[in-house]
Amino acid sequence: MNDIVGQADGQKSPRYAGLSTFARLPRIEDVPNYDVSVVGIPFDAGVTFRPGARFGPSAIREASRLLRPYNPALDSRPFADAQVVDAGDIPCNPFDIPQAMDEIQQGLDGLMAGGRPVVSLGGDHTIALPALRAASAHHGPLALVHFDAHLDTWDTYFGAPYTHGTPFRRASEEGLIRKDRSVHAGIRGSLYDQKDLLDDESLGFTVINARDFDRIGTQGIVERVQARVGDAPLYVSIDIDVLDPAFAPATGTPESGGMTSRELLGVIRSLRDNCIVAADIVEVSPAYDHAAITAVAAANLAYEFISIMSAQQGHRSTH
Repeated sequence: MNDIVGQADGQKSPRYAGLSTFARLPRIEDVPNYDVSVVGIPFDAGVTFRPGARFGPSAIREASRLLRPYNPALDSRPFADAQVVDAGDIPCNPFDIPQAMDEIQQGLDGLMAGGRPVVSLGGDHTIALPALRAASAHHGPLALVHFDAHLDTWDTYFGAPYTHGTPFRRASEEGLIRKDRSVHAGIRGSLYDQKDLLDDESLGFTVINARDFDRIGTQGIVERVQARVGDAPLYVSIDIDVLDPAFAPATGTPESGGMTSRELLGVIRSLRDNCIVAADIVEVSPAYDHAAITAVAAANLAYEFISIMSAQQGHRSTH
């Protein structure tokens, strides 16, 4: 694309000044077209413990001010390879979960038109279901890599079928994801019963536990993920609680024994050759975030997704 509009120049305008868009990128209304979008979904009516993820998008944007235009880990210039925009927030009903999900799906469907990838900033993990509905409508059933401390394949909470603990059961039941290409990574912590694992397996998931990092290391995890997802169109969902609370204290359901930020960034970067059609980063609850530790981690994860997506979109536009 010609005349790409990138970040505000950090050498001319201090990073703490100006509009609070992601990485100080242009707003969607400021450019005639775009290749990759970042959008906030400030919704947390589906939480089951600590609330506050509705404020996650604004906290992640604030933490993204320090991101610079060159990504040395991937040798890429994500904001020059393709037109990246901040699409603002999708307004959604905080009192009616099914209606909010419809609003989220509609908002994402418009952003994904033409196969354009989207990075969604949550919000709680309920948003993954409407996001998968939108993405699968454009790409068909998707491979899924789900980073989380929890399975999120429970059936209901207090009789409610749509919460942050149920999105991937519903996604499997609705045929949004490929049962032979879906994996949870970073799972740990207590369960209600051993049946939780059996139910999860029947829904088509394979599980990579957090403790597997001690046994096979990051490279071993990467190999297992790649063997599972293959070359299918891929959706990546990150619940920030996949990180140990030392690296992400500000989340609704923290569990000890999680991944480090470096480990998670390494696994995400390993997906650079996969066709990532959409991604989300959810469950950042800034009220618990001393020194913005969690928001900084989330902003850097979004940066890696954008780097991968921009390189792929830029390559596509030259052919």
